[in-house]
Amino acid sequence: MLDLIILSLHFFLCFLISVVIWHGPKDVDLQSSNAGTIERELDGLILIGKEDDIKRSRRITAKVDGREIVVFYHKGKFHALDSRCYHEGGPLRLGEIEDIDGQACIVCPWHKYKITLETGEGLYEGINPLEPSPTPKWQSKGVKQRIHKVTIDNGNVYVSPPDLSVSFDSDYFAEKYKKSGDLAMEN
Repeated sequence: MLDLIILSLHFFLCFLISVVIWHGPKDVDLQSSNAGTIERELDGLILIGKEDDIKRSRRITAKVDGREIVVFYHKGKFHALDSRCYHEGGPLRLGEIEDIDGQACIVCPWHKYKITLETGEGLYEGINPLEPSPTPKWQSKGVKQRIHKVTIDNGNVYVSPPDLSVSFDSDYFAEKYKKSGDLAMEN
């Protein structure tokens, strides 16, 4: 009889723990580089990390309002954008930065799409066949990737939450990976 009571208590405790886990917070905003919680400041900016730490690592990913962003430090400037490429959701945090036609661009590791860090424009190299001697030139596809405003204050790096009143192609993958878990979807 005592065994039955102990087993019942064990089952009941396991049930309570599973209920707490199930109904607990679903989206905890954590920085990928440490276990600290991202702080929302009074003016709406979101603390991403220490300026010196990001300068050393050159990039950091973080969740901002549930969507994963990547912050790059390149040639003395900070840039933040959605971490998933607008084309097929490739992980931009793993991409290389290249200088293309005078603009710093992240190159998506999946399909080599080039996105300017400053504006989020997609770039491609094309020719005009009507020119007498066509030569390839870099051209813009328009702004495809959502960028986020970066603010530096007292050695801390902050980003503004996204303005979702304007949509970008990268929003599709930001939402897709927000719901299904970004890092679990890595290829």
